[in-house]
Amino acid sequence: MLNSYTLIIARFKRPDLDEIAGLFGDFDKTDMPERMGTLRRQLFNYHDLYIHAQDFAEDHGPEQVEKAREDPRFIQISKDLSPFFDAYDPSWQGPKDAMASCFYRWQP
Repeated sequence: MLNSYTLIIARFKRPDLDEIAGLFGDFDKTDMPERMGTLRRQLFNYHDLYIHAQDFAEDHGPEQVEKAREDPRFIQISKDLSPFFDAYDPSWQGPKDAMASCFYRWQP
């Protein structure tokens, strides 16, 4: 059972989906997903929106992402991805500022 997830929203500047998927594919081959407790990552596009769903092994996903921000690999992928996205919220300071909040959940 998944304990935690995040949903990150941004606007596309340049929706090169293959290149973005390739960057994440390379990143996910490292130990970074394990370090952050990531069990699954899914990327979506809807019109000009980028949607990044990430499931975590523990109920501390957003905190683990914040801790990982200091890792050089996290810094590098953030830099590599920056030409593709604009923050949805202009006051964006970090990943937590782009995370949608869940207001309803159901599971059997």
